[in-house]
Amino acid sequence: MSKQNLHIELLEDLSEAPFELLELADPSREQIMSYLKTGHCYVAILASEVVGVLVLTKIDQTSTEIKNIAVSESAQGKGFGKVLLRYATNICQTKGDHKLIIGTGNSSIGQLALYQKEGFEIKNIKKNFFLDNYDEPIFENGIQCKHMIVLEKDLRK
Repeated sequence: MSKQNLHIELLEDLSEAPFELLELADPSREQIMSYLKTGHCYVAILASEVVGVLVLTKIDQTSTEIKNIAVSESAQGKGFGKVLLRYATNICQTKGDHKLIIGTGNSSIGQLALYQKEGFEIKNIKKNFFLDNYDEPIFENGIQCKHMIVLEKDLRK
């Protein structure tokens, strides 16, 4: 599987949203449905298979948030997440955004590393976000996911 053959497109029909991928990044179908209604969902396709997903939501006139980003387990570790992050950056810069925001759990060690390598910086922490907004406890990397770490990328650089 090569990154050069990856094709990313806007999903026009949200009934075709790849929930199995979206749920890799967010286990709450209710949360996913809420931000799909207000966001734009992009799918990454490789050899006619959807291997990645990205949901962008406009926050204000100059800011967009990545609400969901996920790569299928079979395609992880091949650079597709990085391609999706760069695609989001490009879209937002083209639209004149000044910043791109992404939130992830305190237990999402790999994602935190990737986001920082791609130019995102920790902005703040939403304490108890996952405890307050999700019915079931979430564990990742042997750590309970409690807090949302919010990262921001300055697109004017």
